[in-house]
Amino acid sequence: MTSESVPEGSQDGQMNWYVLKIQSNRENTIREALLRKIRQEALQDFFGEIVIPVEKIVENRNGKKRVIEQKKFPGYLMIQMVLNDDTWYLVRSTSGVGDFTGSSGKPSPMPMHEVHAMLGSSKTVAEEPAKIKHDLKAGDRVKIIEGVFASFDGTVGSVDASSGKLTVMIEIFGRSTPVDVEAWQVERV
Repeated sequence: MTSESVPEGSQDGQMNWYVLKIQSNRENTIREALLRKIRQEALQDFFGEIVIPVEKIVENRNGKKRVIEQKKFPGYLMIQMVLNDDTWYLVRSTSGVGDFTGSSGKPSPMPMHEVHAMLGSSKTVAEEPAKIKHDLKAGDRVKIIEGVFASFDGTVGSVDASSGKLTVMIEIFGRSTPVDVEAWQVERV
């Protein structure tokens, strides 16, 4: 191989996690291309998972609540593999793959605590709460579109970004009253 060959110390036969720099917005097709090449070269024993880290986001579109998946790290892919000359070449020769992350261009395995942080391995997908996507802030005028106070207009008093809950100040019987609602239950006016 050339000067780009795998460092000798990395060929320990152990399966580790690595991060690949790849072309942004092609994460899924590059993942599929890698899986196809692994099958064609019969190197399945040297590869584990190939993951595109995503997070669930709740967004409100046209008054409807939707849960979507959003890439946590666009332009990056996580791959579990045994690093040797064959696996290194297979990955590097895949269209759209830039390089392994690491020091001086040499692939560095990720420590397990970083793998867990990036993949959210401490929680299962079913347990992981979806993040609420909205751009509301204190002082915004909103209309409540769902719930007990539907059709009331008010002003956002406070925003809890982690839970997606808002405190909206509405007027009831001539008095300003705070009401707690979910971000998806309001729309900006």
